[in-house]
Amino acid sequence: MANPQVILIGGRSGVGKSSAAFALHDLLSDHDVQHTVIEGDNLDLAHPAPWKHRLAERNLASMWANYRALGYHRLIYTNTVSVLEAEALRDAVGGTAEVTCVLLRASDASIAQRLGGREQGESLRRHLERSARIAGRLDRAAPDGVHRIETDGLTPQALAEQILDLSGWMTAEEA
Repeated sequence: MANPQVILIGGRSGVGKSSAAFALHDLLSDHDVQHTVIEGDNLDLAHPAPWKHRLAERNLASMWANYRALGYHRLIYTNTVSVLEAEALRDAVGGTAEVTCVLLRASDASIAQRLGGREQGESLRRHLERSARIAGRLDRAAPDGVHRIETDGLTPQALAEQILDLSGWMTAEEA
């Protein structure tokens, strides 16, 4: 079976992680490239937060085992801090995966517009504060090998094409 290939898409709230992943899914599907998309934010969404138990990684390992049993070897994984957790996520998919880390970035104005479309009032304020805080952390802590893409003015499709180019997933046979 082929070595796993993983694209980790990280970035602050409202930056376009899910939109990029769904557009990448459409692009790969159009080319009949076998893959799966997993939204990491849903793997440990609970209260109180179970982060200290590494539940997201444990759930990813379980889900990935099911996909691998069906022959999948390409994974698109989105999570705010995924690019900071690349080693743990690689281990969750078997430890031998080829990983492409992509950190999406956007201006505060773009984030406010995007989040304003789905949040309001106190919830919007909290999301904007949290998004700005994590953006700073990601910028400081993301390793040099992480690809950084500014999403301002990009459509999800254009973003997906950039991510696909970085991944090297489209070989001559698949294009």
